[in-house]
Amino acid sequence: MAEGSYDVVLLVEQPLSARDAAQVTELHQDYDESIGYHVLLPVEDAAARVETAMGALTSGDTLVAAPMMLDQDEVAQMQRELLDQARADLAACVTALQAAGGTASGDLVTAEPIEALAAKVAEVSAEEVIVLTRPHVVAEFFHVDWSSRARRKLGVPVLHLLEHETFDEQAGGGEGVSGM
Repeated sequence: MAEGSYDVVLLVEQPLSARDAAQVTELHQDYDESIGYHVLLPVEDAAARVETAMGALTSGDTLVAAPMMLDQDEVAQMQRELLDQARADLAACVTALQAAGGTASGDLVTAEPIEALAAKVAEVSAEEVIVLTRPHVVAEFFHVDWSSRARRKLGVPVLHLLEHETFDEQAGGGEGVSGM
């Protein structure tokens, strides 16, 4: 953000609520430096979404429902809609952080999220990373979730928070894992 600021990169899975933004800014309320938040929000891929939906229609070797065929124009339209939604979600994240008293900017991510995170950390010389996701108990158990991968890749502290849960709601289940 600016010379003499403490930069934090946030990798988010979904838009931040006002409570999420307040909790994030609360973490840095006692800092003497200005805090700059850089939000990264991955954009969902329409083709992958269609492929996943089609996979859900099969059960083993049995086709449960007739596959719906989408042409390239329909997939392109779906991708435009996902991109429009991602832009709105990113704007909501930045607005929520600003409303909570933070200075924030944001970028949509179309690359692999951890690679984009590493690039942003290097670009802004971030001192800290916060990953906000829904609970992903299996991925977290096997340490293949975004937070675990970021810890292995980056040389800065990585905090994992669960979106839409207070610090107290997260405190009982370990680091950001409320379902274990």
